[in-house]
Formats: sequence, C-alpha cells, structure tokens
Amino acid sequence: MRAQDDGRDHGRDQGGDGGQGRLGAAELGAEPGERASLVQFSSAFCQPCRATRRILAEVAGMVEGVAHIEIDAEDRLELVRALGIEKTPTVLVLDAAGRIVRQAAGMPRKADVIAALGAAV
Repeated sequence: MRAQDDGRDHGRDQGGDGGQGRLGAAELGAEPGERASLVQFSSAFCQPCRATRRILAEVAGMVEGVAHIEIDAEDRLELVRALGIEKTPTVLVLDAAGRIVRQAAGMPRKADVIAALGAAV
C-alpha cells in the first residue's frame, strides 16, 4: 500500500500474539476473512479514519473471502503497542493465516488497497 508504507517485513513474528506471528479472532476481536483481512486501527476523532473505513469496506465487499475489521486503537492499547502502531488510521493486510503482509499508516487509495491484497491472496 502506498499510504506511508513503512517497508518493514511484516510476515515475521510481531509479538503480542503469543509468539505465533499471526493475528486471529482472539487478537482482532472479530472473525478474519477466509482469504485475507483488512485490519484498520482507528480513533474516535480521526477524520481520515472515516474515509478509510469506507474504502476498506468497499474493497472487502468486492473481493470474496476478504473481511474488513476495524479496531479502536484507544480500546486496544496493548495490541497497538505490540504491533508498533503509531498513528491512525493504520491498515494491516493479513493473509489467510493471519500473517501481516502489508502495513501502512494514513488514508490509503483504493487502488493501493486492491494491489496490497494481491500479496495476501
């Protein structure tokens, strides 16, 4: 994804998930998608988070087996810290196994989200 993609390899162990390098329903608070998940960290007064929510929901609706999961960063500070989330919105693209394959901060473009899904499915 383009919105300030941090370029780090997020397929490795991220901590905060029992050392398994994966995020599942317990960590996410929702069932992940069968093929991939778009995980959005948001905060209540974040204007770009609203637009990001619309973009991710639209993309998830276009691609079968992809879930959009929104997490309130303030409610899940332990997970935010474990994953090194520094600002909202931050979007993680997870593959079917729950591994982070892409991470970007800021409001993404729809085309970039679709392209990032290609790395996950």
